Amino acid sequence: MFFFYDAADALFEFMQKGGDVLYLIGLLAFLMWFLIFERLWYFRFNHPYNVMGAVEDWSKRKDKKTWNSKAIREMLISQTSTKINQNLTLIKLCVGVAPLLGLFGTITGMIEVFHLLAVTGGGDAKAMAGGVSRSTIPAMAGLSVAITGTFASTFLKNKSKREAELLSEHLVSE
Repeated sequence: MFFFYDAADALFEFMQKGGDVLYLIGLLAFLMWFLIFERLWYFRFNHPYNVMGAVEDWSKRKDKKTWNSKAIREMLISQTSTKINQNLTLIKLCVGVAPLLGLFGTITGMIEVFHLLAVTGGGDAKAMAGGVSRSTIPAMAGLSVAITGTFASTFLKNKSKREAELLSEHLVSE
């Protein structure tokens, strides 16, 4: 139980050192991982039912060679592919925005350092070094979120592409 208190204290101290931009990066990371887990949940639990429904609708058709039947097949594939690819662009957007927020935190931290230099006359090297180290924390956090999100996004993109190809193989137009 004390582990959770220590972890919470360490996280609070990290957020204090990094500045207010870390809260935005944390919110972005929460949103991104919520969407990633939603996609994993979809592939694990909902996707098989959507594929079975599309295959069942296709198998009910008697004629599978006419132009109309092929259009219906494409419609079924398109509807299911839309469900497969849902939220993937939003995950990619979160991956792209995370390093930008980290850069924003670095810039605001450096502005504080330059303000400190202007106020003190540049004589306090320890204060300046502390400000520079504080300004690099948001960049590290933003890059950490982006790197982990890139791995998950790539996995989900490959999974969705594979599932869309398998769906088109299931709906064979004889």
